[in-house]
Amino acid sequence: MSAQPQPSPEIRVQSRHGLGVLCGIGAGVWLGAAEAPTKLVHAGLSPYAISLCMVAGVFTARWSVPTLLKGTRSVFRDLGRNPQLIPFAILAGMLWAVANTLTVFAIRDVGLAIAFPLWNTNSLIGILWGRLLFGELKGASAANIFKVLLGTIAIVAAAIMLGFSTMHGGGVHPTHALNGILAALGASLLWGSMYIPYRKAYLSGMNPLSFVTIFTVGELVTMFALVLAFDGGLHAAVFHSSVVTPMLFWLFLGGFVWVIGDLFQQYATKYLGIGRGIPLSNTNQLWGLAWGALVFGELAHADATHRLLVVGGSLAMIAGAMAVSTAIATERESASTHEAIERECDRYGLDRTHVIHAYNGVAQAEDKREWWDWLILLGAAGVFIGLAVQARVPALLMNYAWTAVLTVILIASAVVCGWGLHKRTRFS
Repeated sequence: MSAQPQPSPEIRVQSRHGLGVLCGIGAGVWLGAAEAPTKLVHAGLSPYAISLCMVAGVFTARWSVPTLLKGTRSVFRDLGRNPQLIPFAILAGMLWAVANTLTVFAIRDVGLAIAFPLWNTNSLIGILWGRLLFGELKGASAANIFKVLLGTIAIVAAAIMLGFSTMHGGGVHPTHALNGILAALGASLLWGSMYIPYRKAYLSGMNPLSFVTIFTVGELVTMFALVLAFDGGLHAAVFHSSVVTPMLFWLFLGGFVWVIGDLFQQYATKYLGIGRGIPLSNTNQLWGLAWGALVFGELAHADATHRLLVVGGSLAMIAGAMAVSTAIATERESASTHEAIERECDRYGLDRTHVIHAYNGVAQAEDKREWWDWLILLGAAGVFIGLAVQARVPALLMNYAWTAVLTVILIASAVVCGWGLHKRTRFS
């Protein structure tokens, strides 16, 4: 029997690029929805308490979702092949935890409308790190460089327009404005730098599902340390206040939604690189605005100018995303990526064949689920059910019809992205 013909390198690059674009757009849909629980900052909870509760939900999801998709045996085998990446994963988790806490401070001090576009400038930082450390866009055509840079700038500009579209009436108190702006910019720097360990991991052949499992250890440990150091220690309200318990389900749910979006974002980073993956996932502000305007009525009293900003910002963000998504890597740019893979293999003595197959998303053999995998999944489900029983619907006006519509879009995007990853790579 003759062997099956192998696709050409150009076809493989295009297939990988298309999958990365699909995941980047899916990431934007889910990450935008995850911002809704941040509204609970006005319920009297401290930024540290909100961030810790969300990270606890993230921790629960980080272990249950990879277990469901691949099983723990696959995760730990992957970690065993790349033990040098475990400290990088923990470091990335620590950066995320601090950045997430800074965003809650920023929202409290200057509002989501101003804070969101400021921390979304992490896409520009990501392009810089990608070029300096991993040779991204090295050898790229002038047209691709133009598309990525112009598309990223358009997305950032659109984020600013969408941010200003929600500002009508009132204003930001000048006493807190500087602190809020600095917090948002600090989050941008940390989130832009967080992708350095991610990209390093994927160039070494590590599966995103494995990397994020260890990543969450750094998140949770860092958040506990921040609460103990700055929010009252063991006497912090998050451990004792009766106000926290009814809110936990919603914060855990926000963390879970964020994890799904982040997983798609990591596959986008793996298959597109930092410079292309982050801008696409940063279209989350468009979806965050949809939740704010359609579900929570944030634009109900906006005037014509603010509505024009919404339309203009939305069109600019779509145009920016289209520019980035059509910048398919050329042969010379792909060669620079393989040079980065070779450096990682030489540095850590990795199996080149395995690393290249893993990076290209070649499907690996499925592992049998162990009995403890089902215990992990049952435990995670039990946590959410237990918190749901004690939950109280926040005192927020909501349009339930639009909530249903956007929820359907969430589920549909997860099905499409999940099907694409499973069919093309078996989540490799």
